[in-house]
Amino acid sequence: MKKIYLLFTVLITFFIYSQEAGKAGELLRNEMGGTTTQGNEALRGSNSQQKFPNYQWNNPYSFGYAEVFIRIPEMGNYTIEIGQQKITNSMGKFRFFDLYPGNQTLSIYDRNFLVYRTRINIRNNTRMVLDYFSNYGLYLLGTQSLRNNYGDIWNDTWNNPYGNNNGGFWDPSNEFGNNDFYGNTMNDREFSSFIQALKKQSFDDRKLDFLKSQLRRTAFSTRQIKTIMKEFSFDKNRLEFAKSAYKSCVDKRNYYDLYDAFDFESYARQLNDYIRKQ
Repeated sequence: MKKIYLLFTVLITFFIYSQEAGKAGELLRNEMGGTTTQGNEALRGSNSQQKFPNYQWNNPYSFGYAEVFIRIPEMGNYTIEIGQQKITNSMGKFRFFDLYPGNQTLSIYDRNFLVYRTRINIRNNTRMVLDYFSNYGLYLLGTQSLRNNYGDIWNDTWNNPYGNNNGGFWDPSNEFGNNDFYGNTMNDREFSSFIQALKKQSFDDRKLDFLKSQLRRTAFSTRQIKTIMKEFSFDKNRLEFAKSAYKSCVDKRNYYDLYDAFDFESYARQLNDYIRKQ
């Protein structure tokens, strides 16, 4: 019991301090007069909340994720604003990431004067591509589907230098060793080879063991998870895998699509109850 308590204490300590400012990366010199931010202490004041802010490492991607790319071939000193984001440059290319899906106002400024305003319907997990001409207006060239939920992957990219994934750590009590790891999903060729290897496992319990190690290092899309579920003979094993794969799914919003992968509706309801508790 002492060993378990000690391990738990170490893991919690790692979780709390692993993303402390200055724990990772190279500090770049502050040319305002000091090599660290401590040189600006007078500007920051004595308030402890100002000295030690509550850092927000992960964006709330539960609302969804989308991108908008806009080109202005005339270049010039333009500013484009979408939602709470604003970009100014003279290069004619404006790339907005981390946008929430839905109807949003898009405003275009030419040398700080508002010259165009419209509303665009941004769809989840898509990138809108547009061109703007000052004499004609704004044209939607197309909408592209994003292959991954890049928001979650970017969170992992930011957090990896601090030694953890999404602020978490491996939980030994989790049978599948799931670490909330959002890495790249397999492409179609890789996934096809993976399914062939899975098919070689003759029984459901062998397949579960085979998938156990894969879930520690690979993220799956809902479509891929559904394909894997079809390889099981019994609903109880489909349910066990679907629960275990939930944390590694890059598009959790589509998990409802798994419900018709079960032979019996009762197992779909059990999966739905599990998801609601997460």
